[in-house]
Amino acid sequence: MAEADVPEVHALERLLFPADAWPEQMFRDELAQAQTRRYWVAEHRTPSGTRIIAYAGLMCVPPIADVQTIAVVPDFEGRGLGSALLTGLIDEARRRGAADVLLEVRADNPRAQALYRRFGFVQIHTRRRYYRDGVDALIMQLPIAPAGAAEAGDAGEGETE
Repeated sequence: MAEADVPEVHALERLLFPADAWPEQMFRDELAQAQTRRYWVAEHRTPSGTRIIAYAGLMCVPPIADVQTIAVVPDFEGRGLGSALLTGLIDEARRRGAADVLLEVRADNPRAQALYRRFGFVQIHTRRRYYRDGVDALIMQLPIAPAGAAEAGDAGEGETE
C-alpha cells in the first residue's frame, strides 16, 4: 500500500466496515510507521482501469505480530485473496522475528473466523462489546517460528509438512 492508495482504501473501509471503519488519517499514520508496520493492496485490472479489491496490514513488535486489518471486496470473495493476504502477513511476521501472530475478529463474522482457523489460529480470549456496535471481538493466536528458527534448532525437531 502506498500513500496514493489511501483514499481508495478508505472508501472501501467505509463500505466494508461501516460500524468500525478507520479514519483516513489512521491509514496514513500506519504507513508512516514502516519500522513496525507493513500494508498491502490487491488490485484488479480492467480495460477501463485498475481498482483496489483487497487490502491487509500487519504491526510487528517482536515477539508479537498483530493483524491490523484484512479486507476483500465481496465480489472477489472466495477466490483466495484473503488466504493470499493472510499468508503474506504471516510470512512478514516471521521475517520480522515474531513468535506469535494475534488478531481480533468480530464474533458475528464466521467466514473470517473459518479462514483464520484454517491457518491454525485458535481463540484465546473474548473482548466483550469491543466493536462500536456492541459486538464481541474474538482474540485469536497463531504461534509461528521466526524465519531461520528451523535451521538454528535441532534438525527435524518439531517440523511438520
